Amino acid sequence: MILVLRALGVGDLATGVPALRGLRRAFPREELALAAPAWLAPLVELADAVDRLVPVDDLTPRPWTLAPPRLAVNLHGRGPQSHRLLASARPSRLLAFACPAAGFGDGPEWTFEEHEVARWCRLVAWYGVRVDPYDLRLRVPVARDVPTGTTVVHPGAKARERRWPPERFADVARALAADGHRVVVTGSANEEGLAAAVARSAGLDDGALLAGRTDAADLAALVAHARLVVCGDTGVGHLATAYEVPSVILFGPMPPRLWGPPDRPWHVALWPGPGGRSDPALLRISAADVLAAADAALAAAPERVRAR
Repeated sequence: MILVLRALGVGDLATGVPALRGLRRAFPREELALAAPAWLAPLVELADAVDRLVPVDDLTPRPWTLAPPRLAVNLHGRGPQSHRLLASARPSRLLAFACPAAGFGDGPEWTFEEHEVARWCRLVAWYGVRVDPYDLRLRVPVARDVPTGTTVVHPGAKARERRWPPERFADVARALAADGHRVVVTGSANEEGLAAAVARSAGLDDGALLAGRTDAADLAALVAHARLVVCGDTGVGHLATAYEVPSVILFGPMPPRLWGPPDRPWHVALWPGPGGRSDPALLRISAADVLAAADAALAAAPERVRAR
């Protein structure tokens, strides 16, 4: 068995898909288990690379209930906590970045200025696993009861510094709706208040508010059949990449060269450069900037998306 650790969120899972697929191809006859949060199970299935999900929410030490794996692969971080957690599963071999603090000298050196997809591809490639960094696509979920052809506006983000002002999201949603877009506002259950405020300020009807009403599979289906996605640097943007849906993604303070979409004309990453405490970069992005980027992304959209 191969045990892979990636106990993070939607975007983290999506950026790890090429490395997971490389491991799947390299070891086609071995069970591949992914240690990740249980709520990600529907998305893990859509990657078509994992045989079993082992529920792990964080790096807290735990007793493993599985047999010692032949290989353990750290796609979570540079250590030492993640290295130690995997080592406690007693694998025959650990594939990970070098981490002297964890007593692990094997593996390549960690590089800070590296795109997240490239980082994990480089790690497994160092151990001889062939990988395609553009192998990001997820399988489209089977038919689900979600609207199709929508423009998804997702105003939330886990980190406060990555959140664009809600009133600007509302300005964008209002303008897109006036231009004929069927706008829906998404978010987690914790972001329902934020999403409701955006939808209300934009003058959208009650059916446009989907925050707290979609699980991971519903969200994937919604994005897979969407016309456009507008969001901050968060997991929904990575779903747009996975389904080749036109997107406008607002970055700050993290630049898109580290977490942004691949170089495709229908994915537009907005980043006005680094900011400071008194001048957050995100605040230099206007609603007009986002609307212009949306026009550009839609004009470059794949033909199958333009028909939506």
